[in-house]
Order: sequence, then structure tokens, then C-alpha cells
Amino acid sequence: MLDSLITSKTRLKLLIRFFISAANRGYLRGLAEEFNESTNAIRKELNQLTDAGYLIREEGESKIYYRANKSHALFGSLQGLIHRFLGIEKFVDQIFQRAGSVSQVALVGDYAEGIDSGHVEILVLGDAVNKDYLTQAAKKAEVLLEKKFTVYTSLPEHIKSKIVLFQNSERKGGI
Repeated sequence: MLDSLITSKTRLKLLIRFFISAANRGYLRGLAEEFNESTNAIRKELNQLTDAGYLIREEGESKIYYRANKSHALFGSLQGLIHRFLGIEKFVDQIFQRAGSVSQVALVGDYAEGIDSGHVEILVLGDAVNKDYLTQAAKKAEVLLEKKFTVYTSLPEHIKSKIVLFQNSERKGGI
């Protein structure tokens, strides 16, 4: 869907990287290595997105960092579009319908780091979470969204990044 609207694969990767979570930031060489792209291709897209006001450029730590401009009028819309493209919203809605007493849902793994790898990893925490249902929902999401889904009910050691999509402080089940 979104990849047919935004034909530049590099631009799409950058939008996912920065708009999956407003906390994400990156610098030219790091992004080029991460995406396995040339620095010139990354620089061109970063400049265009910055000139349009979607990204903010910041100097620090002897590097120039980029991050999403949260005050841009389209920030919320773009972030929602990215979440819908990845299938996160639909999957999270399904979880709350039948998964049990959910206290937290978080995006982990590659997508939490802004990398469009095709493997969506979701962490679901709570009391008496229905693991069978989560496995079934992940399989359905894979077919519908043509992405691999993995659901965890405890945080795996290999996970470095986490973006909390939902947290209910009234429910128990912890981090």
C-alpha cells in the first residue's frame, strides 16, 4: 500500500525509521550502513525530508542527527500511516479483544529500531495472557499483512529496542 505511494525505497525506510517512534534518531553514515545504501542516496532523502519540515536536523556528539519533527502538522498522520502500513494497529486491536488481561503491548526488534525487515515482533505482557490466541492472531496477521509476526509474552534477551504501544497501569503483569 504505502510502498506504491512512496516509490523511493530509501525514503520509505527513512519514514519508517523516524515515524515508528518519535524517539528514534539517526545520522548519515549509521543510516547508510543500517539500510545498506550509499551515503549519497541517504543524504539526498534526508535533505528533502528536512527541507519539507518532516525531519529536524541536530548537531551533537561530532555528528549531525536527524529525528522526526513532532511539531509538524502532519506528524500524527504520518505516524498513523506508518503504523497502519506495518499492521500494528490492527494487530493490537485484535489482541485486546481476546488475549486476556493485557497490561502492556510493545513493538520490539527491527521495527522498534525503525528497520523495515518484514519481521514484526510484538511483546504482550499481562496476567493470564492467552498464548494460544496470540499465536493464532500472529498467523492471521502474517497472511493478511504479508509480514512475519512473532509474539512474545516475556522480553527476550536478544531484544535491544522497545516501543510501548499500549500500557494499562490498572492491570498487573510486569516488565
